[in-house]
Amino acid sequence: MTATAPPAGGTPAHESPHHDSGGRVEAILAPLGRPTWRWWASLAVALGGLVWFAQAWIFQLQWGLVVTNMADWGYVGGVPWGFYEGSMIWWIGIGHGGIIVSAAVRLFRMREFAPIARIAELLTLASLANAGLYIVIHLGRPDRVVTSIVPNLPTTLQTSPLAWDVVVITLYFVLTATYLTLTLRHDLHTVRARLPRLLSPLYRVIMVGHRPDERAKAESMAWWLALGLIILAPLFLHGGVIPWLFALLPGQPGWFGPVQGPQFLTAALASALGAVTLLAYLLRRVYGWRDIIDDNVFRCLSRWVGLFSLLFLWLQLQKVVTGMAMAPGSVSTSVDAMVNTPLYWVAIAMLAFTVGHVGFQMLAPHRFSVARTAAVGALPLVAVGIEKILFVIEGLMYPAFSLHEPGKYSPSWVEWASLIGALSIVAVFFLLASKAVPMVELDDEHADEARKVDT
Repeated sequence: MTATAPPAGGTPAHESPHHDSGGRVEAILAPLGRPTWRWWASLAVALGGLVWFAQAWIFQLQWGLVVTNMADWGYVGGVPWGFYEGSMIWWIGIGHGGIIVSAAVRLFRMREFAPIARIAELLTLASLANAGLYIVIHLGRPDRVVTSIVPNLPTTLQTSPLAWDVVVITLYFVLTATYLTLTLRHDLHTVRARLPRLLSPLYRVIMVGHRPDERAKAESMAWWLALGLIILAPLFLHGGVIPWLFALLPGQPGWFGPVQGPQFLTAALASALGAVTLLAYLLRRVYGWRDIIDDNVFRCLSRWVGLFSLLFLWLQLQKVVTGMAMAPGSVSTSVDAMVNTPLYWVAIAMLAFTVGHVGFQMLAPHRFSVARTAAVGALPLVAVGIEKILFVIEGLMYPAFSLHEPGKYSPSWVEWASLIGALSIVAVFFLLASKAVPMVELDDEHADEARKVDT
């Protein structure tokens, strides 16, 4: 096959242009080889971030939540929830959106997204783990998970949306892990000669009861599980239970209302697709996967990112217009505070630029750039994070009742350290996963080629 020049602004020259069938399989399996010095350097940086987060958390455990800038309601003002809760919502949204992408690939036969399906699945596991971590962090003491939450869950589940939150995160994590295991078993069996021996105990657990002829049955099970995930997401997860945690509280006018369900869901999909775009670009660049994760994948991703960013902006417009026109006083106060926060408009500008960039690339396809698409994909990811943190803070700062005058809040260094730690967890997870499993799912043709190569 004759190599063609990459489009303007597309793939760097050092990336391999095309592979034949056997070369394609070798490219997919290449990350399973011996780590390079760049891999070790990246792991060292990520572990450094974890060390920084660990010492910040130890500091909090030693002195209590007073080291954060959150405060109880009262004469001192402030908010009892802040950066931790906003970050938790953000990570849950990324996780839910990520598995929706993967489930849609299998359920609706969206083959153009097949090369990034496993990336989305792995992103979901890492994101939901971070969401659960933020719950533990804000408990003050980790032992409260087993002394307070678990023993009281059967009764609090009937009265507390927060208990629903814990159950939903756990349910989605288990479903995602099961889904990933089903799609991994065939690939691990196919490339077992390439797998690191150090992880043999883990592979034995994943492959328990495996039979060479189980592929069709596993595919059927994965399809039904994908259907369940697609149904659960808008009805009970980031379109239901998570926004209900806020939308059912009339005492908080910045939260109350039916708009929260679709707003949370569109935000989750925009941020998750942006994160998948960024991760796919990094893997493509590092491993030279230009023909494995090709330009068309990024074109399709950018359009979906633009669509959900546009829908989120539209829902924000509904919220602002109805909150400033002839709304009750408490609602007007909350919305007025939101629109007078400069950081809110930074997030809106990021989303608007994303929509504009996608429109520009659709009108001028010859100006398409993979690198620019990946960079713009990061904007809704950051914008949604900003909006969710402001959503939590301002929703608590301007309640319908008047216990105190509105206070001030900005995250402390301990809270910022948690963000560094969460991002480091994702980095470490993907670095290790790239050495443990194929990052792109092998279809039947790839599996046959892998067997021939190993033979």
